[in-house]
Amino acid sequence: MKKTNKIKVISATIQGPLHCNKNMPCQDYCKHTTTGKNFVAVVSDGAGSAKFGKIGARIVCHTLIDLLQNVTFANVQNAVYHAIEIARAKVLRHRFNKTHSSHGMMNFAATIVGVVYHKDKGIFFHIGDGAALAICENDINNFTASPPSNGNFSCETFFYTQENWMENLRFTPFEKADAVFLMSDGLTNFSFSADFRKIEKQFILPIHSFLSGEKSKIKARRALANTLNDAKARRLNSDDKTLLWARL
Repeated sequence: MKKTNKIKVISATIQGPLHCNKNMPCQDYCKHTTTGKNFVAVVSDGAGSAKFGKIGARIVCHTLIDLLQNVTFANVQNAVYHAIEIARAKVLRHRFNKTHSSHGMMNFAATIVGVVYHKDKGIFFHIGDGAALAICENDINNFTASPPSNGNFSCETFFYTQENWMENLRFTPFEKADAVFLMSDGLTNFSFSADFRKIEKQFILPIHSFLSGEKSKIKARRALANTLNDAKARRLNSDDKTLLWARL
């Protein structure tokens, strides 16, 4: 059995050039825990058009971590629904939600992509864009992915603050993976082919190999941040970028 406190986790969040140029804050947020019965990690991307998107992202990440880390794995899906409902209630009552209405909640709009992992079994949960990936080192082509979900247009996505959020919540189970990646939408075009049927091995595998071998978490975080913020990455996608990697 793999204990959660033996799981190695490295993450980095980078403010995108678009937000830098417009003097806007980075709206991405991520959090994880290895202290409970389950390994839980969540990445949330606050909508750029939402005034308090970063707050919405932070609220849902903390709520999901708190409520999922010791839940019975067989009950994960119900627990995710419950945790999101709690996060929505927090947003509804938030002091910046002046109207305390569902309409005001959209000022906190954010996506969700997360994972719960326990005893060689995992499940991704997902609303909106961003992506999740589970890989096996001995068969890299046999991966499990939770791809982005957009609306009728590529620039449209879904948020946990929407009234129909339940319709857009997806679950993807996997087993016996060696590592998982969670990412905001600023990195999906680096990590997958256009149809999401293949992974971009020249991006995913070097990151996995380096982070697996680097003993210093400080050096690993710095290297990951530099990778997400190099000139090519900024040119290919101007959005904020978050990548969370975990060696299971």
